[in-house]
Amino acid sequence: MGAQCSKQVERRKAIHTEKKYLQDLQGKDGEDFPGSDYHPADRKNWMGGLDPAKLRVNQIVWPGTHDSATNKIGIPLISRPFAQCQSLSIYQQLVTGARVLDIRVQEDRKVCHGILTTYRVDVVINDVKKFLSETQSEIIILEIRTEYGHDDPADFDKYLEEELGEYLIHQDDQVFGKTISELLPKRIICVWKPRKTAQPKAGGPLWSSGYLKDNWIDTDLPEKKFESNMKYLSEQQAVNSRKYFYRVENTATPQADNPVLCVYPVTNRIHPYARLFIKQCISQGHADKLQIFSTDFIDEDFVDACVGFTSARLEGKV
Repeated sequence: MGAQCSKQVERRKAIHTEKKYLQDLQGKDGEDFPGSDYHPADRKNWMGGLDPAKLRVNQIVWPGTHDSATNKIGIPLISRPFAQCQSLSIYQQLVTGARVLDIRVQEDRKVCHGILTTYRVDVVINDVKKFLSETQSEIIILEIRTEYGHDDPADFDKYLEEELGEYLIHQDDQVFGKTISELLPKRIICVWKPRKTAQPKAGGPLWSSGYLKDNWIDTDLPEKKFESNMKYLSEQQAVNSRKYFYRVENTATPQADNPVLCVYPVTNRIHPYARLFIKQCISQGHADKLQIFSTDFIDEDFVDACVGFTSARLEGKV
């Protein structure tokens, strides 16, 4: 018992030290960057507000959500706090400005996060289609993967093609250099990541797993996550040189050996430093590498930071 208590005391000290590092960095360098004062007039239509005829896919800093479909996962006040990463529905996230969705499914086509489940994936698809029916120029990256430890849902690729066919942007390396207007009226880049069944084929309506990459750092320590994110981003090619999407996750995740297992308070250790991360990307010479930036519990300020940086790229300010 004494050893465990001592370990937790040291953990709390480490977290305090790491949070103070980010706070000090924020105070020293600030979090202003080209476009940081930009606020889209309509977050629901922010791509449309940035001139779709000029905005290229590889200029966008895509605001995304981590474990997107967990707003109703588990049992309220019992298991939900341990697995919920978003409080908004898929439709509400898209209206707020999110444009990259991270969906985990299991064999029966229910969305899941680990061992906990929520609604069927049909709810996600219907929310996406509702949003697209109400907008004209917004492009979505929809990542759907089979959750670790589960088998792929049967015929899931056919399901996605049947449900989303009219919206699907086919797998094509040329997409990265195209403008939003050149992709329309198609609206969805759907990346399907099965665990055992075959990957989507080149040129088909679905994109294979290699087109959306990241380096997941599983930690509840905010400085460690921040610095690891920067390190792995620095190793990437510039966005105009690569033919895949690269995602940075502005998240900190609960650890099994820590008594704080609820997602929200752990997330909040790094959530306020999204703008700082963008500022540091610029300061450290990686402004041309940031592409997808995702978070738990997405909010308007996170979206504004991503869209603002996108607007600065479009205007040639970075």
